[in-house]
Parts: sequence; C-alpha cells; structure tokens
Amino acid sequence: MEMSFGTGADGGERVTLGGRDVTLDVRSEIASQGASRVAAWPQVRSALLERQRAFRRPPGLVADGRDMGTVVFPDAPLKIFLTATLAERALRRYKQLKDKGSDVSLPALSREIAERDLRDSTRKASPLKAAPDAHVIDSTELAIDAVVDRVLVLGRNGSLWS
Repeated sequence: MEMSFGTGADGGERVTLGGRDVTLDVRSEIASQGASRVAAWPQVRSALLERQRAFRRPPGLVADGRDMGTVVFPDAPLKIFLTATLAERALRRYKQLKDKGSDVSLPALSREIAERDLRDSTRKASPLKAAPDAHVIDSTELAIDAVVDRVLVLGRNGSLWS
C-alpha cells in the first residue's frame, strides 16, 4: 500500500495509507503495542529496513524509533537516545491519549509500557538500546523546550548546522 507522511492543515503531522488518513490510528496505544509485537519478527525488521532507509535524503531527516541509531541509521552524524523514567513516560502518554479523547487507565498504561520495554530490549531482532555513540538525554525532569535546546546544542557543536 502507498504510505505518505506530510503536514496537515493544522500544521501537525499527517500520515496516509492507501489514500486514507491514519494519523490518529498509527499513534494509538493499540498500534504502539502491535508494532512492538511484530517488530520482534526478524522478517518484519528485514522487510522494513530498506523502506526506512529510503526516507534519508538531503538535507537530512529526524527519525524516531527504538532501533534508529543502532540498525536503521548506524552512520547518522547525530544520534540522540531520549529516555525518561517509566512513571514519567506513562504519565506523558496518559495525558496525550486523554487529550485525544481516549479512555485509558494510568496503572494499565504503565504496565503496558513496562512490558513493551522488556519485550523490545530483550528481542533478538533490533533490540532497544542506545547506540555506543548516541547522546543520552534523560528528559524526566525536563520541559520540551529544554530537550529541544539540548539537541540543538549537540547539533551545532557537531557542525550539523549553523
């Protein structure tokens, strides 16, 4: 199926699959959990790898995912491994889903995230881990602007942009 990524009328991300807007669907908790399960299959990882790499074009890209710096783009000039405590990540995801009108439970969400972390970090195919040359940023106590500032400093110090 044809998949495209772009910007919606509101300036936010827009994902279409076969001409249908699936932006909310791909960011749902059900999709997140499903992605974690199928990502453990080496055949799935292999089939996606070249498609993921095809997104790299000048002047560059920002990619997020649990194996972007170790498997998909191991030669990337700047790798950020963004982390936070389980409690903080669960709270952020809870607020995000609540804002979208989802009926979610914080304790259940926390359990699901912990299970996904364990599954993703122990799988044989493309496990979740920081690349040796990644800059680890613990965002637990940081506001979004502070995280962005740190990434920009790293990019400027590495001469990625002026």
